This record gives sequence, structure tokens and C-alpha cells, in this order.
Amino acid sequence: MAVKIYGVTANSHADTAKIKAGETLVSINSNDIVDVLDYRFYQVNRKLLLEIEDTEGQRREVIITKGEYDEIGLEFETYLMDEQHSCRNKCIFCFIDQLPKGLRKSLYFKDDDSRLSFLFGNYITLTNITEHEIDRIIKMHISPINVSVHTTNPELRCKMMNNRFAGDALKHLKRFADAGITLNCQIVSCPGINDGDELVRTLTDLEALGVETTAIVPVGLTRFRDGLFPLEAYTKQTAADTLDIIEKFGDRCKQKYGRRTFFAGDEFYILAEREIPNPEFYEDFSALEDGVGMIAYLTDDVKYALEEFDKDESLCHTVTVACGEGVYPFMKNIMSLINEKFPNIKINTKAIKNNFFGGGINVSGLITGGDMIDQLKGAQLGDRLIIPSSMLRFENDLFLDDVSTDDVQRELNIPLLAVNNNGEQLVKSIIERD
Repeated sequence: MAVKIYGVTANSHADTAKIKAGETLVSINSNDIVDVLDYRFYQVNRKLLLEIEDTEGQRREVIITKGEYDEIGLEFETYLMDEQHSCRNKCIFCFIDQLPKGLRKSLYFKDDDSRLSFLFGNYITLTNITEHEIDRIIKMHISPINVSVHTTNPELRCKMMNNRFAGDALKHLKRFADAGITLNCQIVSCPGINDGDELVRTLTDLEALGVETTAIVPVGLTRFRDGLFPLEAYTKQTAADTLDIIEKFGDRCKQKYGRRTFFAGDEFYILAEREIPNPEFYEDFSALEDGVGMIAYLTDDVKYALEEFDKDESLCHTVTVACGEGVYPFMKNIMSLINEKFPNIKINTKAIKNNFFGGGINVSGLITGGDMIDQLKGAQLGDRLIIPSSMLRFENDLFLDDVSTDDVQRELNIPLLAVNNNGEQLVKSIIERD
């Protein structure tokens, strides 16, 4: 096991030790280096013994003495230092399988990499993890680990993931829990499959394991499901029934442990036509990335941001805020809060119907540039169009349908501003003159 050195930072410890690009890092303090986790874990020590292999296959030892958290100065071709691990499952609810053909290649990659779980909060299924990785996580006490559980019924998990090893992989949860690894879990809930009594079983098992947080979100179904497992969308009643189970377990955990543990995604409240809980309900908002508490967080954050402003009637421009249909009523309420302080700013709140994906997809993060152009073209949008940054890829330049932000600005003849789920940013994006 070893990794190729792509470059060496000038004047770094590695540069001083005459390590060269093209050579190979074999080990640090006799520990094999396989990837970024090994490298970052073992380079922390003050005194390091590196085993280096040159381009001729000859090995030598290099001693480096440094500050405890100083970087060695080695650079690698990729951040992970090897290829990203892909998913081996074919889950009946997989959103990637419901994408149409012709999108950019990166959208079809199914990630299932334990390293990204620790580094970036990605979820893993535990079906793609090796004994070496399990032992390493426990040895290094890598925490937290984020796991897509979906069900703790082994037979049902195999069925839902189309992987005969998916049930057996559940044993890794207990190994991590016994080792003191913090576990954050996710459940994609499918009506008639893993909700109802099966959900009760799963939440009971996860509570016994002492998991930190579990986010339960409803399955998302697009119109591109030909040949896939027949799934039903949640109705108002089935969403309410599932919400009752989640909140019952959350209330019980709050009483027993002082923390709620189990949280329903905002979409369950929208589907059940129930009031979004107050911000205190979501405690530290640890599951925002799963769509849990986003509405409550943004509403509260906007209220907090507005406390810094006095009422100002001098501002009188027009802006448009675009969002998904699901969050539209809540976004309207947030805009009314801003209008209380700035009554002469006209805020057009537009709900964009997701014609691209169809089905029951109504979240803002899956709105495409094409749908936005089609539905807003010709409208009086004002000085700028404001969208949530979740609509765009990380580079903030492309929508899911590969329409660029420049395309939208050109077609709608308006500046486009992508804003994070942040109250201060949202308020400023609306009230600023330019």
C-alpha cells in the first residue's frame, strides 16, 4: 500500500528533506499510507519517520521533526489520494436511478465512501466498507460516521437495497457504537415499505444503539421511473401517520436523554399540512443538510438579522425570490417579515413548478434552470432574481439540467444572485440597492 506524490510545497518540511514529485509515500512511522485519512492521522506527530520509494523502486527513510499540527508539505493528485468509492447497491428509491439520460456524467456517480462521511458528512450504507476500513475507523476514532440505515430489518434492507449483504452490514453499526463512534443516521421512508411498524422497529433499534441523530425523509419520486420498483408517493394521511411515529419517538428520547434524536424532514410537515415546529424543537439544527429544520432555521435567522435594522421606507425597488412549490408558503411568510421593516420594497415570491423531474418533486434544491427560464420569462422581475444556492452545484454556476447561471441571466435579462440558507445574506440580498 502506497500513494504517489504529485508535488512538494516549496520550502516545506518535505522539500527540505529532498522528497520529490513522482516518488511514492509508503509509510509514516511504520503505518501504511493508503489514502487521505491515513496521511492526515499519522502526520500529526512531531517526529515522523517516512518511508519513501523513488522512481527507480529504491526505498529510503526520511526523518522529519515539526510542529504537532504542521503540514509535511506533500501534494497528491486527488484530495482522497485514490479513487472515490462508488455504491454497489441498487436501492428501490435511489434518486440517481430516476434521472433522465443526457445530464452531466458526475450526476450519475453514486458515492458510498466512508472517508467522505467523516470529511464532508456524506452518508454511507456500510455495504461497501472493508474490515480494514472498519478497524481503521475504530483505531483512529473517526467520528461522526453518517449512515444510510433505512431499516434495521435485515431481510427488508436486502430487498430495499437490492444487495444480499445489506442486512449483514447492520452489524457494523453496533461495532461502531460499542467503540464510542458517534452515529448520525438517515432513513428514506417509503410508504408501505419501511414505514409503519417497520419504522417503529427501526427507531427502537437505533435508540438502543444510542445514535446521536436520525433524519427521516420521504422518498422523492420523479417521472423517470419506467422499469423501476413500483413506489407510491406520500399522501397527506400517510405523511401524518409517519410524522406521528417520528414525533412520538422524539418526544420520548427528549424525556429520557435530554435530546430528541429523531427528526422528520420538513417535507413531511408540508405533506401532512402541519405547522413547522419552532426553532427550539430542532435543538442544534444538526440535520439541516437532510432538509430537517431548514424552514424554522431560516425564519428564525431572518428575524434575528432584521433586529439590526430600523424601519426604512426610503428603499423602494423590486426583487424576485424564486423557490420550490413545497416551501413557497413559508417563503412568503419570511418575505412578509422583511416587508415589515422595508415596506416599500416589492418582493415577488415565485414558486417554480418542477416540470423537469415531474412526479412529487417540489423542493427548491431540485429546480432546474430551464424550468425557471420557462416560467419567469416575460415577467416583471425587478432589479434582481434571488435563488437558494442549493439549486446550483458547488461551483455555483450550473443547475441540474446543465443550464448555467449566465444562461438564466441572459434569457431573463436580470442579475441572478444565489444565497445560502442564511438570514443575514437573504435580507441583504433583498434590501441592498445594487
